[in-house]
Amino acid sequence: MLEKSILNLCRDNPELRDLKIRNIEHAINEAEEIIKESNMREEELIYLKRKISESLQDLEILYLMKK
Repeated sequence: MLEKSILNLCRDNPELRDLKIRNIEHAINEAEEIIKESNMREEELIYLKRKISESLQDLEILYLMKK
């Protein structure tokens, strides 16, 4: 979850918000590739999938700020 201070910065600075969006999208894509290509243990996969889910929620919040 994004900290309140980060959300305030993103609300006030659209360039920073867009950069944060691109960074999160990249991190999600990389994590999904890691999952596809790896033979990780189940608890590691669960952790990584949980992080992806949290990142997707953060993206939704940032996308809503764009409207």
